[in-house]
Amino acid sequence: MDTPQRPAAVEIHHPQPITLHPPTAPLVPIQPGPLPAVQSVQLPDGRIVTGYALTPTPAPALIEPRPAVSRTAVNIALGGIGFGAVCGGLVLLTTFIAALAAFIHQLIILAAVIFGGWIAVQVFSTGGHRSSGTTVNIRKAVIKRSHFHG
Repeated sequence: MDTPQRPAAVEIHHPQPITLHPPTAPLVPIQPGPLPAVQSVQLPDGRIVTGYALTPTPAPALIEPRPAVSRTAVNIALGGIGFGAVCGGLVLLTTFIAALAAFIHQLIILAAVIFGGWIAVQVFSTGGHRSSGTTVNIRKAVIKRSHFHG
């Protein structure tokens, strides 16, 4: 048996209208200048051609050269820029030195705290072996001293 074949799917594309954005500046009508005079010329074969006369366009005014910037003004400007750069560099250097001094100060405090903590642990520790230190009984030493001198 023959099975009927289905036709392929058809895609329909609808055109999208182009929307023109209005110009950014409004259009302003400009009055045309005076119309040139109409001239008629008769050609050698007898035909007459009528048209507008072409008037030459005036040349644009020459741009005057600007005076050169004086060397003194350039030197003063560069000197000001250099002075500003040096001042900014000195401010940064001063800030860096202050930060470095504060960092070293903090390291000294940290070392003192760690060393003081180590000393405190050694003095106040009660457990462990005491063979590393010397134990002195102050009462016996005083008595012995008093005995020798007394």
